[in-house]
Amino acid sequence: MLAGSDLGYRAGGRAILSTVDVEVAAGEVLALVGPNGAGKSTLLGLLAADLVPATGRVTIEGRSLRGLRPRVLARLRSVMPQQTRLEFGFSAAEVVAFGAYVGGGAEGVRRGRGDRDLALTALRRVDAESLADRSFPSLSGGEQARVTLARVLAQDTPVVLLDEPTAHLDLRHQVLVLRLAREVAAAGRAVVVVLHDVNLAARWADRVMVLAGGRVAACGPPERTLTGAMLTEVYGHPIEVVPHPVTGGPLALPAA
Repeated sequence: MLAGSDLGYRAGGRAILSTVDVEVAAGEVLALVGPNGAGKSTLLGLLAADLVPATGRVTIEGRSLRGLRPRVLARLRSVMPQQTRLEFGFSAAEVVAFGAYVGGGAEGVRRGRGDRDLALTALRRVDAESLADRSFPSLSGGEQARVTLARVLAQDTPVVLLDEPTAHLDLRHQVLVLRLAREVAAAGRAVVVVLHDVNLAARWADRVMVLAGGRVAACGPPERTLTGAMLTEVYGHPIEVVPHPVTGGPLALPAA
């Protein structure tokens, strides 16, 4: 569904990413993890075609994203950025309706009452229906994150890209967001999510890609990828990995 080959990116004369290959199948959640500055958000930006690679190419279902018009891109992939900045006082429902309007699903492009209904349905899925008529800039960081995720759901694209969607959320809503990511994948989408919490990645992702220094340090199923030795080397801190008492998957325990 989504593929990037030999991806490289430079900024300020410095290589941020080098020779990264990534493939994500329909029905799969791929988590990107790694230390600060590893290149996770940059890779997501390249996969979204929001950044132009210095090398390599990105395709969705074999179609190159380079040079596509924004409206065409909006029907192929939806993006949840780390922060959504709006200068105007749009309501939460209006922000979500933007996704329904530009997206390729949900019965096509519509305006009016249909968009409002789609927006309320998406807000309900992220436990934010009560925020529908609140001004988006007045919401807390966590509330804005949930509304932005609702906008992504309303956009209804084959590829979904989420940049640190749990960063501003309490524990309950972290679980809600990642459960939704799994539901979106189960509906036949390809999902890529940037996470700082390795244990969330281990619990919810089909595969984990670990980035370090702009390169891929490891990629594969969590149980094979998230080893104590690998995490200790990548994060520069002693980390023990033990079986999770409930799931049996890897549980990373940083040394105190």
